Amino acid sequence: MKIRVLGCSGGIGGSLRTTSFLVDDDILLDAGTGVGDLTLEQLARIDHIFVSHSHLDHVASIPFLVDTVCWMRGSPIQVYGIKETLDILRAHLFNWKIWPDFTQIPHAEEPFMVYREIRTGEPVTLGSRRFTAIPANHTVPAVGYAIETERAALIFSGDTSTNDALWKVVNATQNLKYLIIETAFSNKERAIAVASKHLCPRMLAEELEKMRARPEVFITHLKPGEGALTMKEVGEAAGRWRPRMLENNQEFIL
Repeated sequence: MKIRVLGCSGGIGGSLRTTSFLVDDDILLDAGTGVGDLTLEQLARIDHIFVSHSHLDHVASIPFLVDTVCWMRGSPIQVYGIKETLDILRAHLFNWKIWPDFTQIPHAEEPFMVYREIRTGEPVTLGSRRFTAIPANHTVPAVGYAIETERAALIFSGDTSTNDALWKVVNATQNLKYLIIETAFSNKERAIAVASKHLCPRMLAEELEKMRARPEVFITHLKPGEGALTMKEVGEAAGRWRPRMLENNQEFIL
């Protein structure tokens, strides 16, 4: 399995793209603005989208994707999420006011998009690939994801604050090769991080102390204009875990 980073920023501007990962050529993990860099042919091959939560920087491309390629496909795009997330998408995005409801187009019996409700801890298997929603602690109902093959695993924290439940999963995951974890704010903005349920470098270091596994650690969701400062502070607070900044077009092989 190959996982390519399409976007990993906490905002936009220049080359910055918000959160999305392309898994092989048929799966998206979140669908932020980075999806827009794919070609039309690549977009048409997306069959599955796993959503961590309903915030716009993680779902912004779903409406455009479905609208763009629906006529090119013979089957609906499947959108996976916990019940609370899917309920928000139904009520506030695909509601005929912000965007058409593609679960009813061209008609309900053969729609261009379908929702697939998942539960935390229950894996979804697609061929040799397994996706499991894991707990996150955010301002809206949210999850991260454990992505596994027979050989290795990657864990994506999603947007989260302090989260003991995450580390139970991390420490129990066999063959964990990579951990992608957010750190949205610098230390001077710790109060904002706490209020918005994100992490800052000192909080990240406190969280990593709970980790018994030894994966490679990558930092995502850095705010535009503060990436260098935040990563400097990450190195100072959490250097013994050798965290690195996640970058667009970076690839992971599992």
